[in-house]
Amino acid sequence: MHILVTGGAGYIGTQLVKQLAEKPEIKKVTVYDNLSRANFNLFIGPRFEGAEKIEFIKGELLDSRALGKALKGVDAVYHLAAKVTTPFDNTDPHFYEQVNHWGTAELIYAIEETETVKKFIFVSSTSVYGANNELVDDTTATNPHTYYGVSKWRGEDHVKRLSEKIDTYIYRCGNVYGYNKSMRFDAVINKFMFDAHFANRITIHGNGHQHRAFIHIDKVAKALAETLFVGIEPGIYNLVDKNLQVLDVVEALKNILPQLEFIFINQHLAMREMRVKPNEAVNALLGISEQTDLETELKAFAERFSF
Repeated sequence: MHILVTGGAGYIGTQLVKQLAEKPEIKKVTVYDNLSRANFNLFIGPRFEGAEKIEFIKGELLDSRALGKALKGVDAVYHLAAKVTTPFDNTDPHFYEQVNHWGTAELIYAIEETETVKKFIFVSSTSVYGANNELVDDTTATNPHTYYGVSKWRGEDHVKRLSEKIDTYIYRCGNVYGYNKSMRFDAVINKFMFDAHFANRITIHGNGHQHRAFIHIDKVAKALAETLFVGIEPGIYNLVDKNLQVLDVVEALKNILPQLEFIFINQHLAMREMRVKPNEAVNALLGISEQTDLETELKAFAERFSF
């Protein structure tokens, strides 16, 4: 089996590529990435099992010719490449539209012209639901509020068109956190961990009572990798593990670092609410249903800092 992973050098991609390469059923893993985040950690470190299967192609999602060449002989595609959300994702809509919307469209067009691709797995986001005071699930209507959420939602529309021809999976991920050698420190828990560890102070926007859906990176990578093998029905699924208030994260950090300081910005503001119901049946099928304790996870994360 030959797998293509767009965005394979990124935060989730690095973890996924390693897991795919270790599977004996997979003979080749092609990483297609433009290295826009200047993160080269996929390429360094001790060689791992299956490393000889990995091929790297530096390319853009909007380069249809390069995509067509990369897709030759590919059996399944993971689409992770994206401009990801940040606290400033409402300041520059152009890049979100170009990469997450039209880049996804270009990839779908290229796949439609191939004959070998039989499975397509798209990593979307729970941000497509926007804000909601009710617990949302896989069937909740989408209503994105940010440029990032809108671009992911539009990307999903192109993927749905492909679902008429091949097995297609859309995973709407919660906020991903946890250690990986290709780290992202703009995600909320990861940023808290960095600031808490090295500055002993974290900054909380709003009153801290807002909920968000979260999932550990190990569970994301495992779920994505197992999708090829467990016989899950094609469809749209929420990929989340737990819902936490920001203050829940702060409490766990204070248990690890009792001297931790924290400050509030615009404490009088109630920030948007988003709680997502885990799909227990799907999580069980993908092998990620075991509940994990946040404090235990954060302690393990803290141990990966070099000093």
